[in-house]
Amino acid sequence: MVNVNIDGKIFAVNKDLTILEAAIENNIYIPTLCHHPDLIPSGNCRMCMVEIEGRRGQIIACKTPVEEGMVVRTESQDISLIRQTTLELIHVNHTQDCTNCLKNSTCQLQEVTAYVGVNEERLKRLRRTKQKIEKDESNPFFTLDHDKCIMCGICVRTCDEVQGVNALDYGYRGFDTIISTFGNRPIKESECESCGECVVRCPVGALSFKETRKPTTEVKTVCTYCGVGCNMYLGVRGNEIVSARGDRDSIVNKGRLCVKGRFGYSFVNHPDRLSKPLIKKNGAFVEASWDEALDLVANKFKNAKGNKFAGLSSAKIPNEDNYVIQKFARAAMGTNNIDHCARLCHAPTVSGLAQSFGSGAMTNSIDEFKNVSTLFSIGSNTTAAHPIIGLHIKEAKRKGAKIIVANPKEIDLCRFADVHLQQKPGTDVVLLMGMMKVIVDEKLEDTEFIKSRCEDYDHFVESLNDFDLETTEKITGVPKEKIQEAARIYATNKPSSLVYAMGITQHSHGTDNVLAVSNIAMLTGNIGKENAGVNPLRGQNNVQGACDLGALPNVYPGYQKVTIPEVQEKFEKHWGVKLDPNNGITHTEIFDQIEKGQIKALYQVGENPILSEADANHVKRALKNLDFFVVQDIFMTETAKYADVILPATSFAEKNGTFTNTERRVQRVRKAIDAPGDAKDDWWIACEIAKRLGVKGFDFSSTEDIMDEINKVSPIYGGIKFDRIEEEGIQWPCPDENHPGTKILHTEKFSKENGLGKFFPLAYKVSIELPDSEYPLLLTTDRSLYHYHTSTMTRRVKGLEILDGEEFLKVNSEDAQKMNIKNGEYVTVRSRRGDVKVKVQITHIVPKGVASLTFHFHETPTNELTICALDPVAKIPETKVCAIKVEKMDS
Repeated sequence: MVNVNIDGKIFAVNKDLTILEAAIENNIYIPTLCHHPDLIPSGNCRMCMVEIEGRRGQIIACKTPVEEGMVVRTESQDISLIRQTTLELIHVNHTQDCTNCLKNSTCQLQEVTAYVGVNEERLKRLRRTKQKIEKDESNPFFTLDHDKCIMCGICVRTCDEVQGVNALDYGYRGFDTIISTFGNRPIKESECESCGECVVRCPVGALSFKETRKPTTEVKTVCTYCGVGCNMYLGVRGNEIVSARGDRDSIVNKGRLCVKGRFGYSFVNHPDRLSKPLIKKNGAFVEASWDEALDLVANKFKNAKGNKFAGLSSAKIPNEDNYVIQKFARAAMGTNNIDHCARLCHAPTVSGLAQSFGSGAMTNSIDEFKNVSTLFSIGSNTTAAHPIIGLHIKEAKRKGAKIIVANPKEIDLCRFADVHLQQKPGTDVVLLMGMMKVIVDEKLEDTEFIKSRCEDYDHFVESLNDFDLETTEKITGVPKEKIQEAARIYATNKPSSLVYAMGITQHSHGTDNVLAVSNIAMLTGNIGKENAGVNPLRGQNNVQGACDLGALPNVYPGYQKVTIPEVQEKFEKHWGVKLDPNNGITHTEIFDQIEKGQIKALYQVGENPILSEADANHVKRALKNLDFFVVQDIFMTETAKYADVILPATSFAEKNGTFTNTERRVQRVRKAIDAPGDAKDDWWIACEIAKRLGVKGFDFSSTEDIMDEINKVSPIYGGIKFDRIEEEGIQWPCPDENHPGTKILHTEKFSKENGLGKFFPLAYKVSIELPDSEYPLLLTTDRSLYHYHTSTMTRRVKGLEILDGEEFLKVNSEDAQKMNIKNGEYVTVRSRRGDVKVKVQITHIVPKGVASLTFHFHETPTNELTICALDPVAKIPETKVCAIKVEKMDS
């Protein structure tokens, strides 16, 4: 701390502050137009001039650090003249139609003008230097109006310092200077990601949202999209969501939102929302009352109890809903045949990390990423699938961190990478084991950590003999020099944090991939420490919570195994029923059993397997074989069309409860508006069916009641109460109400009985289906920044559809030339399971021999191509690798 005299008052302030920051902290107003607390000071508006005793002239307060004994004057005749002249030069080029401006009353220029004052007579002597420039209306969510721009540069610096995108900069020079995209193209055609961060920071009306309605109230909740769990305020007007803004106090996102989080809310009020129960009669859906629909469902389910029944819960609904649905399957229907879409994304994370660490979850916290020394991203397109975590990684890079990216494609994060390891799809185990061979050979391993915290090391080291650099290079296609460089950085530039996603898990050897990830973290001692760890990035808003709350066929809530008699007895006592002692079957196996006629009834909540399941034509065949199919959702999905009964559910904006994000943080979800028509909460619907089946234990009156029961049966959630997480979420494990939650896992011992992390020897397993002469290309799958899962929600947001409205097959230019196909041309893509029609996008992003598709578009159902070859442990399908051929369309 230092003592500073500002306008005759002495303040003790942090020595790292600037004069402007010290003044703001102590409620002393110094006018400014280019300052923002999130950005590095630029000093280009020249409004914050002050005088310092003992120094000549005026200096800018925003870039001058405080010093002990400094005496500052914020007002003088000279300062006033400088500010007034500067302000006049801004005003002469600025439109004066304030009443029609969206920033009217919140405009920083208005505030500064009211303080400094502008002489209208003096303004008349000045000549406008800017010609009128046409507004840029190309972006569907916001407008750029150059006539209102004051050239403060906040948008430019935001796009650089916060987003790392650099879509905006100063264009031209002198009197012609404007804020411009590269080549002054329309914003929609630029590198802009439409996050809106520049708009929320713009001090004037130069950047403004196209949605002009002001909310009458705001409700704090959690974003419904990816697993980051960004906190946000939904703006409500009437019974409609009209805005979303980030919560600056949130430890998760610190006020920042991606394009989906900020603009992707309008699906909630879309006219396609399901609002009445529907019963299929004579091949067509007709509206029904809740009593009629629920009575029908209960009567049909009554004849399909035990293993003739299966349930699919959802990673999109709150913890409380998931808890009730898995309880319904087990207590009311007498089966452990309950699963959800984690089976298709992070099942190997649960099975793999549970074996090596004892707990299948992210070990560290999101806010640590910005402080890592090394960030190793493997199999994760982080900036597209988890954009706010991507921002933390970019911040770490600006602070000097080393970035290693291992990905078959040249993803956006490669722009920031010190090393890009472009391995062939399906060779991740070889790459990681090759890196570990380098670490051991060069004696870079953490011997003390291995000796005191781990087991089975010697057997693991022996297995590394199969992964010398020459073999690793040959199999992966990565030059051995790069493998060595990455290994050395990860092992020596600590703490090193490793992040991964579905590029690691969606393989027939996905569990081995996860074990390889855990091996390298233990080998280097990068586990159980701050800013380190193994961090699987969960894809959906509550996929972590759905797993935690037992929407899995082998565990009750809290990962308590259904096959352990003591655990079974505990749940039988709490629920008052006899429970099945055997593991149920998984998501992928459910459809096999349906097709074979073993499962007669399916209860599906918030899933769309017609588009999301590998070998989707197999799902279509299976659904036709069901005796009775119930879908519970917010829209008429592609899968819902096969249902016998459709039950309308509430969206995230109409629910109370909790989501658990990728870092194990349990956070409050709050109801902002009423649901459309007769739509009901998912937990309420399941309870009503259970009551009609005569099962006790489903008399919940609120989500808080449900959480109270969760506290009693799940030790990792034991201390998580609604009143404790009103302001900030708590990370599990949290065993009791006095426990603060757990920021970092495995700090002193691993979550296994003996407390030791377990090394696993691994061998290279070839993917089930690789290219051959008939199907010469390898197809892998990806995600779009602008869409989510099967796009049931995002394609009902008009602006997102404008930004990304159709599928493209990404192919390398060499492959395109060989196949004689052109950019934008329609082609037919075939695999051994199906075919789709799609446009071609020729790009350097994918390497030769590899093609890429997302699965966001029902017009191009990518998963009709993918293979349902399963990992033998996790039972996840290998959607990241299959063989295809591309055929030109007949002209």
